[in-house]
Amino acid sequence: MKERLIFHVDVNSAFLSWEAVYQLKNGASTDIRTIPAIIGGDTSLRKGVVLAKSLPAKHFGIHTGEPVTDALTKCPSLKSFRPNFPLYREYSTAFITILKKYAPVVEQVSIDEAYLDMSGLHYFYSTPLEAAAKIQTEIRDTLGFTVNIGISSNKLLAKMASDFEKPDKIHTLFPQEIAEKMWHLPVRTLFFTGRVAAQKLNQLGIYTIGDLAGSDPNFLQAHLNSQGITLWNYANGRDDSPVKETPDAPKGYGNSMTLSKDLTSFSEARPVLLELCETVTKRLRADHVYAQVIEVELKDKNFRRKSHQTVLDYSTNTTDDFYQISIKLFQELWDGTPIRLLGVRGGKLTTDKIEQIQLFTETASRQKSREKMAKLDAALDSIQKKYGKDSVKRGSRC
Repeated sequence: MKERLIFHVDVNSAFLSWEAVYQLKNGASTDIRTIPAIIGGDTSLRKGVVLAKSLPAKHFGIHTGEPVTDALTKCPSLKSFRPNFPLYREYSTAFITILKKYAPVVEQVSIDEAYLDMSGLHYFYSTPLEAAAKIQTEIRDTLGFTVNIGISSNKLLAKMASDFEKPDKIHTLFPQEIAEKMWHLPVRTLFFTGRVAAQKLNQLGIYTIGDLAGSDPNFLQAHLNSQGITLWNYANGRDDSPVKETPDAPKGYGNSMTLSKDLTSFSEARPVLLELCETVTKRLRADHVYAQVIEVELKDKNFRRKSHQTVLDYSTNTTDDFYQISIKLFQELWDGTPIRLLGVRGGKLTTDKIEQIQLFTETASRQKSREKMAKLDAALDSIQKKYGKDSVKRGSRC
């Protein structure tokens, strides 16, 4: 069996780098990567958070995910630019195209990062570092931005390596290097270790990845359930997950919306739920799958999250079905507290169209209505595909 060799390639401050490259190509005199600058959301829509930052901005203590208003307080001269997602998709496509020249299997895990299975390619390069340097140089020279590359024998360690010193760096983290390069790091930096898990581990006296690696896995399981075993394996560098060019089929389809102002009435909720249902069901129909579970979630003004779902005795991907059921779920869930986020999700997916069980409950007229709504969905999908998503809109109703 050939020895595994995995690269993790991560674009440095992707959104800001891509905006910088675009500006320079269009005559800008300043590279925003060299000044305090951020890509930030729209504060008027309450999505004003830092999405990407330059190194000079980082030196002011600005970090990804914090409100733009806080970032401006730290650095009044900070330059902020709105995100341009169509541009990002263009650069992401070009980035992945280059990676596919170097590896037979490339797994894109987000818009700006991917794993490469380089196993068996030692015949083409004298060392893994040489191969990584060629990839890094071609991306820099061709596309104008930089990447970090992590190299190891599995995906976990390659990912950890690519997060070491940035930007424009190449790092290795092979199993024999774990003790020296990884175990001294705070446990929060370990992949898959969220804030809550890190706090629990700290309360147990586990502060570094090395502390975690040396802990009793049964002790960890008792306090963190199955996640404790996963984190223990990760701390010891264990990961056998393959690099997959084709992603796994989704377990569910969902969409949520942060509202520009708190929602305080049912009449305000209806059009939002309709828009969410339309987005989710359009994706279901595009992939020719149906859902048997419909779920509504909300986050109120106090940042409390709640959800409510129902399991259907049939499968559906029609907007009207989702909308009518979501309305009912919402009414059962909401206690009247002002809402700042709403979401709709379809789960328990199937490729089969399972018809509703008719035990004298479904009339012929209702059956015809469902068939009519399915035809309406198909017609609207066709029109929006040809003329754009805003070319025709549904009207919400009770």
